[in-house]
Amino acid sequence: MSRHTITVPCTIEIEQTHDCFHAHLVLDGDIAIGPGDQVQLLGDPIRIAFGQKLSERRHATIRRAGALRRAWTRISARFALQELYEVSFTPARTL
Repeated sequence: MSRHTITVPCTIEIEQTHDCFHAHLVLDGDIAIGPGDQVQLLGDPIRIAFGQKLSERRHATIRRAGALRRAWTRISARFALQELYEVSFTPARTL
C-alpha cells in the first residue's frame, strides 16, 4: 500500500424498493474525500432483490489524487455541470 492509499472500515446501505433505489457508502472516522480521489468498496458484489434493504459492514480503499488529477477534476467538473442545465420555454395558455 502506498502513502496515497488507505483502507478503512465502512457501512454500505442499499435499498431497491418501489419508493427508493440507492446505494450509500459511509466511511468510518473523519475522512475527507477530495476532487479526483477514488473510493473502492472491497468484497464480493452485492445483489439484492426488488423490495429489499441491506446494511452491511465492509472495508473500502481510498486512493488519493495527485495535484494534477485534482486540478483536472476541478476544471472538468465545471464543464460537466453545465451539461446538466436544461432550459425550456412553454407557450402561454390562453383561456
